Amino acid sequence: MKEISPVTTVDATIAVPGSKSLTQRALIAAALADGRSRLLGPLTSEDTDYTSKALGQMGITVHKEKDSWQVEGNGGRIVTPTGEIYLGNNGTATRFLTSVAALGHGLFTIDGEERMRERPIGPLMEALRGWGVDISSVAGTGCPPLRINSHGLQGGETVLPEGKSSQYLSSLLLVAPYAARPAILQVKGEVLSKPYVAMTLSVMADFGIEVDCNQDLTRFVIPQGCYRAMEYEIEGDASNASYFWAAAAITAGRVTVSNVPVPSLQGDAGLVPLLARMGCEISREGGGIMVQGRPRLEGITVDMGDMPDVVPTLAVVAAFAHGKTVIKNIAHLRIKECDRLSAVVTELTRMGAQVEEQQDSMIIHGDGGANLHGAVIDTYKDHRMAMSFAVAGLKVAGVQISDEGCVAKSFPDFWERFSLLA
Repeated sequence: MKEISPVTTVDATIAVPGSKSLTQRALIAAALADGRSRLLGPLTSEDTDYTSKALGQMGITVHKEKDSWQVEGNGGRIVTPTGEIYLGNNGTATRFLTSVAALGHGLFTIDGEERMRERPIGPLMEALRGWGVDISSVAGTGCPPLRINSHGLQGGETVLPEGKSSQYLSSLLLVAPYAARPAILQVKGEVLSKPYVAMTLSVMADFGIEVDCNQDLTRFVIPQGCYRAMEYEIEGDASNASYFWAAAAITAGRVTVSNVPVPSLQGDAGLVPLLARMGCEISREGGGIMVQGRPRLEGITVDMGDMPDVVPTLAVVAAFAHGKTVIKNIAHLRIKECDRLSAVVTELTRMGAQVEEQQDSMIIHGDGGANLHGAVIDTYKDHRMAMSFAVAGLKVAGVQISDEGCVAKSFPDFWERFSLLA
């Protein structure tokens, strides 16, 4: 249990660890490249450890130093592991490595913890079958554990039946250059979290593969090729920076996150202009972004389909704003590490906030935080729940975070860096 001590205001400059999303994408590209790549500033966390260990089982060596990793790429050659690939509750790695396993020749089993066995992967499986992959859900649930009898990717045209998880799409794109025939990928329905797809395309381009796609990111033509080994620098994690920017917003303080650049490859940096709409002052500071809070914040209405990971952060800030905040298009939060939509509503309500839960949205009726009180926050084993509600404790006495160690999934030293705000 971690009790948060309230502060009068904050004034700090913070560096955050490297982007988890960029680290995992760059790891896959470097693993499939021909030769040695060097990743600068990667995130060392529970999730990225799962990814690198799984790649090791597939024959790719990752040498980890303090501020850089060397990845020995095998040019797309994948070794069949001797045992199952276990990925905990790492949804990104599970989806990415399912497609990587399809490049191999042999039997692969991919599994995770109990929550991962509840997280759907059926659309990705269907798209891979279109490229000739023999893949099944062992329990017949459309979720892990998965069994893949790999014979490489045939390529040609396939269809991803829905775009609600950008991770399915990114997974397919990352491996498509290694198909036996040029690959074409069609996506049905709306593509959510588009910035994450754009991030994947950017990483692929940096490693030497340019993908042709339409403007709404529903049709992709991926050339055959091999990623080139390179030195790749990873920017600070905007999702993790969000908690520090939010701290400035609710305390009328000032926080600079020094290593999230403008412009950023990460869609979650889009939280910053939303804080500006609520009343904060924003500016560039060196290579980072500064947020200056103001005594009064105003509620906003916003579509967060492209920024799901910072919805909990925005919701906490909204509880300290005046007026109604409507956060729309977030049904996909229900298939994250927990049902984040329901969890955020439950825990804000526990603190005394007036919040409505709808199927794909939440409405927070802010009163400037006047009726908020301390509470023991259930984190649901979800790192983002722990970190976002820690922010509330900077303003409200008596906020205690249960299972505070869950932050290791994406930000192992979060509590040490968060203490710099005091």
